[in-house]
Amino acid sequence: MSFPKERLELLRRLSEAPGISGYEDEVRRVVREEVKGLAEVSTDKLGSLICMKKGSSAEPRIMLAGHMDEIGFIVVSVTKEGFLKFLPIGGWWEQVMLAQRVVVKTKKGDVYGVVGSKPPHILSDDERNKVVKKKDMFIDIGAADEREATEDLGVTPGDQIVPESPFRVMGSGKLVMGKAWDDRVGIALFIEVMRELRGTAHPNTIYGVATVQEEVGLRGAETSVDLVEPHVGFALEVDIPGDTPGVSESEATVKLGKGPSILIKDASMIPNRRLCEFVAQTAKEEKLPFQYSAMDRGGTDAGRIHMHAAGVPSLVISVPTRYIHSHTSILNLEDYDNAVKLVTAVVKRLDARTVGSLTDF
Repeated sequence: MSFPKERLELLRRLSEAPGISGYEDEVRRVVREEVKGLAEVSTDKLGSLICMKKGSSAEPRIMLAGHMDEIGFIVVSVTKEGFLKFLPIGGWWEQVMLAQRVVVKTKKGDVYGVVGSKPPHILSDDERNKVVKKKDMFIDIGAADEREATEDLGVTPGDQIVPESPFRVMGSGKLVMGKAWDDRVGIALFIEVMRELRGTAHPNTIYGVATVQEEVGLRGAETSVDLVEPHVGFALEVDIPGDTPGVSESEATVKLGKGPSILIKDASMIPNRRLCEFVAQTAKEEKLPFQYSAMDRGGTDAGRIHMHAAGVPSLVISVPTRYIHSHTSILNLEDYDNAVKLVTAVVKRLDARTVGSLTDF
């Protein structure tokens, strides 16, 4: 597969930028640079970026939301021996944390470390059969003591800690791995849609919104939607595929390489049925592959967007991505490319009449 270098570079920049919830500064800088010349940029007071691209009409307003934040950790304290105690930011599963490399972002620069715990060789049989709890983990940054960690290396309580996971193209070139696909993929998607629509008429105004603090409660969506006041909202996200060993069809239906997914239900939203059907019909007419998905747990920014004011017809369109909420995730570039094509085609068709029909109950 030949994938445009410009798209690969956008994915790399977004993936490798550090930015846990509440610390999205570097991601915000990348987004500003990438949308320069494409959109007018403003922010809300939590730090979400609102990138407006005018079409042939000021209305309807179409909100394309992806969240900038990734899961990570913050430094809570430094032990007298120089080890870091931390708290998780966002949802972490203990089994994917141990022995993973991390970067502590200090005012003096990057400090590298590894997540450690009591060695298994000296655990009792009972301890060995239990998952190590986050509270019993620490981060080893190679410091001799507390003074070296704080004074020489500059570690301070509140510093963000992010996974160390460089962007890599895998295998035959169809798959890429990196950190923070949840949800730098959504950010990349709305930027690419704006690029696709350069010089092309669309009967609406697009608001690509890079939200903050999604992983800790969908907070940026709740504030940014107040500024956009959209007529239609999309959360551009990742989805959980069921194509790895041990996962049954009933647990997760989507697969890498089978196209983007349309979410028919999650814990935060039941989508507007007419919008769901409209997107599926658009995919069929454009001959684009897509999959349906549903989840009992979890939610997206659409969970806040759809409840704004009197209600906003909303939907989640996702790229299937393996191993989310860990240090390294994997996605299929063909799925990503087809998601760009699908969202672009949908935006072109969302004129005032079509949008009005979504809520003509």
